[in-house]
Amino acid sequence: MRLTDRQREMLAALAAGDKVRVLFVCLGNICRSPAAEGVLSELVREAGTAGRWVIDSAGTGRWHIGQLPDKRMRVHARRRGIELTHHCRQVSVSDFDDFDLIVPMDSQNESDLRQLAPSPEAEARIVPMAAFVDKAMRYDYIPDPYYEGAEGFELVLDLLDSGCRCLREAAGG
Repeated sequence: MRLTDRQREMLAALAAGDKVRVLFVCLGNICRSPAAEGVLSELVREAGTAGRWVIDSAGTGRWHIGQLPDKRMRVHARRRGIELTHHCRQVSVSDFDDFDLIVPMDSQNESDLRQLAPSPEAEARIVPMAAFVDKAMRYDYIPDPYYEGAEGFELVLDLLDSGCRCLREAAGG
């Protein structure tokens, strides 16, 4: 993992608490962030710690509000035993009150979130997904598979699996 000392301290505090509230964020909330929500939800369910977690996803854009995730992502996730049933929504300022950790998929999402953050304390809750990925990769972000073929969706799911496993471990469960 590529976390700063401050981020490690924040995760240690979350591990010591009763609940861990995580919001994953991408551009349209139809590929990466709902997939991350589904992956982490499945991992904590398998670990028997689902009751400790509040997991959601949102997009910085508003194009797909109310829709299910992209069909291709749903198909690839289903092949791994993960059902993506989230209905897309746009991130809001109130999410900074509702979540302990806000996890953008790329630098543009991170920049948009930092502009939206209502305070320095809220901004400190933003930790990029790539910081959790514990496998060698050529990216410093989670690439958007929307314009890619099947291999793009599989790559994203592999990266999210690695990152969500590390996030779950770092946050205590």
